[in-house]
Amino acid sequence: MSSPFKRNISLIGDINFTGIELTDSKNFAAGLPAIKVALQHTFKEMGALEALSTLSHMNQKNGFDCAGCAWPDPEKPSKLGEYCENGAKALAEEATYKKVDADFFKKYSVEEISTWSDFKIGKSGRLTRPMLLKEGSLHYEPIEWNEAFSLIAEQLKTMESPDEAIFYTSGRSSNEAAFLYGLFVRAYGTNNMPDCSNMCHESSGVALSETLGIGKGSVKLEDFDEAEVIMVIGQNPGTNHPRMLSALEKCKNNGGKIISINPLEEAGLIRFKDPQSFSGITKGTSLTDIHLQVKINEDVALLKLIMKRLIQLEKTGKKVLDHQFISTYTDGFEDFQKDLERYTENELLERCGVRQEAIDKTVALLSEKNKIIICWAMGLTQHKNGVDNIKECVNLLLLKGSLGKPGAGTCPVRGHSNVQGDRTVGIMHHVSEELNETIKSVFDFTPPNKEGMDTVKALEAMHEGRAKVFMGLGGNFVSAVSDTRYAAEALQNCSLTVQISTKLNRSHLITGKTALILPTLGRSEKDESHGKDRFLTVENSMGKVHRTKGVLKPKSEHLKSEPEIIGGIANAYFKNDHPVSWKELGNDYDLIRQKMSETLKGFESVQKASKGTGYYLPNNVRNLDFSKLENGKAQFSTCKLAEHSVKQDEFILMTIRSHDQFNTTIYGLNDRYRGIKNERRVLFMNQRDMDTFNYKTLDVVDLVSNYDNIERRAKRFLIIPYNIPQGNLAAYFPEANMIVPHNHYAEKSNTPISKSIIVHLERGA
Repeated sequence: MSSPFKRNISLIGDINFTGIELTDSKNFAAGLPAIKVALQHTFKEMGALEALSTLSHMNQKNGFDCAGCAWPDPEKPSKLGEYCENGAKALAEEATYKKVDADFFKKYSVEEISTWSDFKIGKSGRLTRPMLLKEGSLHYEPIEWNEAFSLIAEQLKTMESPDEAIFYTSGRSSNEAAFLYGLFVRAYGTNNMPDCSNMCHESSGVALSETLGIGKGSVKLEDFDEAEVIMVIGQNPGTNHPRMLSALEKCKNNGGKIISINPLEEAGLIRFKDPQSFSGITKGTSLTDIHLQVKINEDVALLKLIMKRLIQLEKTGKKVLDHQFISTYTDGFEDFQKDLERYTENELLERCGVRQEAIDKTVALLSEKNKIIICWAMGLTQHKNGVDNIKECVNLLLLKGSLGKPGAGTCPVRGHSNVQGDRTVGIMHHVSEELNETIKSVFDFTPPNKEGMDTVKALEAMHEGRAKVFMGLGGNFVSAVSDTRYAAEALQNCSLTVQISTKLNRSHLITGKTALILPTLGRSEKDESHGKDRFLTVENSMGKVHRTKGVLKPKSEHLKSEPEIIGGIANAYFKNDHPVSWKELGNDYDLIRQKMSETLKGFESVQKASKGTGYYLPNNVRNLDFSKLENGKAQFSTCKLAEHSVKQDEFILMTIRSHDQFNTTIYGLNDRYRGIKNERRVLFMNQRDMDTFNYKTLDVVDLVSNYDNIERRAKRFLIIPYNIPQGNLAAYFPEANMIVPHNHYAEKSNTPISKSIIVHLERGA
């Protein structure tokens, strides 16, 4: 009896070194090098004239929203351009002249492509037409749209339960597409809607909801102009959100101070050279006033120490805390204060690893100010205690009364352009009784009441054979999630995997028995129907909804928009036997927005209000309305210190981005700010640790983790001496995702522990 067909797919591709060159790490971000690199990327991929013309429409009122980060646009965008180096790279990736067509897939098998690096795969070009990978085949072949829709519909109908299907969403989709997607999934009968926020800011959403009553930040962009202190914690804006540097510069020019808290001292927070001004290019602005080089995941210890010192200073007779705010708007202060008393200053100081002098300066500064903004990203959320990390930030703001006033508040900085909008319009695995009732009223069907699966639970269900169909609305799922081998096995267990994508990525190669690629329009491309341009909407990191409208000719006549694809799938599944007119909704964005206005709070006037720079969605924290919380007040929290049992020969490793990537998209092989050229398989290590364990620069090691007696190994990394706390390491993802266990994640949020993995090193070849 013959064995079942199995494709020989590489999970990570080529791990050969690419010729590393080391330079000094930089002490500034942006400037002329950023202009040069941005133009090089765009000119190479799309030509000079088209690049310059298209860039002039990016993040403009009547243009298209960058497909990169979700940093908000100013009311008056610069005439020279409202984009950054990495935004230009994102455009170059999307608007490239290179195409992945039927001939490409005929020439290359999925087995061969899988041996390529993620960089090479991504540089192959734009997907141009629907493609089918049949069971038992190694080559994708063309398929017509209606055939693809019918294939998906028939597969979904074979499921014994709707809960056997997983519907994933990436943060690049529009509000309209995500709303229609969530509507179809609920009509199909499940809440299995994991999305990329499960892997990033889910910890923020949980912590902020429990303490302040809304899972979003409270500040607006203009608050940065008035802030007296901005704390940037666990975030590297110079690479991940470069346009944020302009807001930080405005704060400094207005007399504000900036405190950075991170295990690495990043170039973007040392000095910013604004490429849009002569003085900025030549001199730049020194940003960070105080850098607190905290050990990985010891932020709770650091914040406790700062707050303990502030409370002690108050006892000397100095006015430090906002007692009126605390008594009027908060609950739990006494328990919080008692918890702080459990720790000694020396204990907390040793745990966090920060110098005493830096703590003294921080306490002195915060004691004088109350217009404080705290910004954070994955450096706080991707830990087992990620929710507590955020709650401790909220505690500090509550102590100082730094909420509901200009220049103060919470600022979780989202890393994908519409990940926050996806959740706002209904992409969630949790059940909202209120949303279900509204959907029932507006669309005349009853949504399911059973909680669905997030990313972690979806992986487990596919791995165990309890889920058999996976559909991804954007993204590169297999490279984005933790535990690469486990994730690959999970997807390969499926009977069908479907990817709605613009570019080729590894998730098109690690598939179910049958796989579909459905190519969609990019943000920068015109979306026309019957000769009329259509627009979509997105929500930025600060809760503002605005339009996005592409300007480029689509790369292929076979592309469809995401709403059209979703409407086509839903129409093929339900045919005409459903109260929702799926095909009509997929084609008519105005109709989608009308239904959104009838279904979602804050979207009542989205059709008109989204013009220009758009409008803000309701936010209770801005109004100091905590009526939905216990006793109608914001909540102080008692948070535990991080718990890591690290042996003498082990380290705590965090995964990071290079400057030449966005999420799992690799733009190039350089990390200019950290002094790395032409290589990604690197491990940043403290020189003292290198001396202790007898490692030399460019020694080759494997990264090995062992959780639950399961060894996970990421092979062949080059050791680089770097300014990082002793006992700590850093390496790029997705290469290091191999060692992140899928079943160890943040309490309550299930966010993977990608920023605090216990590892040991073994010498490699």
